[in-house]
Order: sequence, then structure tokens, then C-alpha cells
Amino acid sequence: MQTAPDMQDGMAADIAAALEARYRHIAETAMADVPICNPALEVAATGFRPWGGRAVGVVTTPWFMNLIAIPLSGTEIEPVAAGKSVRLNLPAGEVEFIVGELEGIGRVDSCSLFSPVFEFASMEEANEVAAEIVRTFFDISALEPPPPPPPPPARPSRRDLLRGKLAARPEMVEP
Repeated sequence: MQTAPDMQDGMAADIAAALEARYRHIAETAMADVPICNPALEVAATGFRPWGGRAVGVVTTPWFMNLIAIPLSGTEIEPVAAGKSVRLNLPAGEVEFIVGELEGIGRVDSCSLFSPVFEFASMEEANEVAAEIVRTFFDISALEPPPPPPPPPARPSRRDLLRGKLAARPEMVEP
């Protein structure tokens, strides 16, 4: 028997597959031969996982790469009109999404990462970037500031200088 987290993982995987199928159809029809499309890219859904009642991951198409959040089945999400923005708290911080509707999917909240996507020379490169983006949004250590630098060495006091204590410091001894 599946537990609730296992069921949510399965729902997130199903949403990723449905997004890939829908965007492949759009790529083959409405976006076919559109100049903003990168011919080196295909459609891929990367790293989808449940978070806060949504499936969250990155969708790559020949015309965009977006962070996507879609409500999981059975989850109550505040209704918001298409075109409005919503904020979602991810482990690495708050992210703003634009609410939209996608035929066959329903509500799709999107955060644009790259559009168009001409900076990617291959699908492999785009997939690597998408995976790194997902890791970054879900890794709170990615936003932690680096440790502070060590304090500078103490400056000798005039008293130490006059008493000759400066010469006893190893870095000051000549070979």
C-alpha cells in the first residue's frame, strides 16, 4: 500500500509526464517552425516533486525553460485569475509565479527562467541546467551566505614594539 508521500511522488511524476505530452503536442503544432524556437532542444520535465500541495519542477521546451508549480489532486489552492502572480515558498526562498491555464492540464503557475532558449547548444546542456536549477530551489544551503573570512592578524601595539616583542613573532624572524 502506498503512503501519502509515495502517492504525492506518483502524482508529481504523472503531472510531469502530462506536461511533456502537452508541450510536445504544442511544439509539433502551434510552435512548429516558429523562429523563437531553438531547434537543438526538445520538451522535457525535470525534477518534479511534491511541495506544499503542488508538483514543482522545470519544464524545458524549444522556446522556454520555466519553473512550474501545479496543484496536486485533492489539494485546495487559492483560486487566482490567469495573468496574476502568486508567491510560493520553496526551501531556498520565496518565488513569484504567473498563473496560467494550459489545455488538458488546468492551472499552471510559471516562473520564467529562460525565454527564448538560444543559449543552450544541446538538450543535454539544457537538461543539466534544469536539474541544477531544481537542486538550487530545493537546497536551502544554496542560499546560505559563505562563512565570514578569518579576522585579520592583530596589529602589534606600540608597547610591544618598544619592548622588542615584535621580533619574537615567528613570521617576523629572518632566516
